[in-house]
Amino acid sequence: MLIPKRVKRRKQHRPTMKGAAHKGNKVAYGEYGLVAEESGWIKSNQIEAARIAMTRFIKRGGKVWIDIFPHKPITRHPAEARMGSGKGAVEYWIAVVKPGTVMFEMAGVSEDVAREAMRLAGHKLPVKCKFVKKADLENTAEGGEV
Repeated sequence: MLIPKRVKRRKQHRPTMKGAAHKGNKVAYGEYGLVAEESGWIKSNQIEAARIAMTRFIKRGGKVWIDIFPHKPITRHPAEARMGSGKGAVEYWIAVVKPGTVMFEMAGVSEDVAREAMRLAGHKLPVKCKFVKKADLENTAEGGEV
């Protein structure tokens, strides 16, 4: 699972999920991408499950890029603990995803194989996703119709 090697501060405030993605909203490396349609928190184990689902379907052909990384720690007190005594221990790490964020990219496979692999990966994630092609995103950026 993905976690940061080291962090400046162990515990952070809970993140906000307002607005659309301004960064990370383009397919940068591959030909196809999986884009979030709503905001949410994606845990490191969900990212790993989606990656495994994709790579198994494409039978280790092609290349997969993961464009999100779980930088934010989420803390939790143990069950049935009394109130107070500070902030709880770090339970898991999350990536904050906003609408329009490209989460995964793929290249080196046909479109129908990539579409099915991304569909399987989307079922592992807690947000609604859609499949996009790099050419389609470039056309919409230039003002063209899709």
